[in-house]
Amino acid sequence: MAKPAKKRHALSTRIWHWINAISLVILFMSGLTISNAHRYLYWGDYGFDPADAWLAVMRFPSWATIPSRYNLAEARDWHILMAWPFALGLLFIWIAMLANRHFVRDMLTRRAEWKVSAIAKDVREHLKLNFDHGSEVGSGKYNFLQKLAYGVVYGIFLPMLVFTGLAISPGFEPTAPWLVDILGGRQSARSLHFIFAFATFGFVALHIVLVLLSGPIKQTWAMIAGGRMENSDEA
Repeated sequence: MAKPAKKRHALSTRIWHWINAISLVILFMSGLTISNAHRYLYWGDYGFDPADAWLAVMRFPSWATIPSRYNLAEARDWHILMAWPFALGLLFIWIAMLANRHFVRDMLTRRAEWKVSAIAKDVREHLKLNFDHGSEVGSGKYNFLQKLAYGVVYGIFLPMLVFTGLAISPGFEPTAPWLVDILGGRQSARSLHFIFAFATFGFVALHIVLVLLSGPIKQTWAMIAGGRMENSDEA
C-alpha cells in the first residue's frame, strides 16, 4: 500500500516564512529611513566626515521608507520592534530544521553535487526554467543551486544581519565589545549591515521572480497549506 503524500513544507517552515517575510519588509523599509539620516558608510570604529566614506548611499524616496515621511525616531522604533521577531524567528527555524532533519535531508550538499558536470546540469535546467529537476545525486527535494542559495541565506546573510545589527546598537556594544571588535569596529559593522541587508534584498527579489516563473498560485498556496510531496518524510 502506497504511503500517503507528505507535506512539502513543514508547519514550522510555513509559520517562520510569513513572519520572517513581514519582519524583513518592515526592517528593510525602516532601515532605508535610517540610512537617509546619514548616507555615508565607513570602515573602522569612527566615521562622520563624508570625505572618509567608502560609499555614499543614494537617498531613498518616501514611497520606499517606513515611515513615508522622514522621522528617524519612528523609523528606529519600527526597526527595533521587528528585529525581535526576526532574530527569534531565525533561532526558531534553525532549531526546527535541525530537529525535523529538514536541513540535513534537504539542504545539506553532498560531495558529488560539487562536481562541475553536476553544477552545469543544474544551471542548464534553471535556464530552461525547470526548477523541479531535483538534485543530481537524488538527495532531498532541492537541487544544488537551491541548496546553495538557501544555505548562504540561512547560514550567512540572516545571521550576519542579526550580529551586525547588535554590534551597531549603542545599548548592546558595552555588553559585548568583543562582537564589535570581531566585525572590525562599529562603522565596519554598520557597513556590513548595509551590505547584508541589500544582499538579502537581492535574494528575496530573485526568489519572487522564480516563484512567478514556476507558478505563483501553486507555490504560494504550498507555503500556506503545506503542499504535497511524494516520498517525503519531513516532519
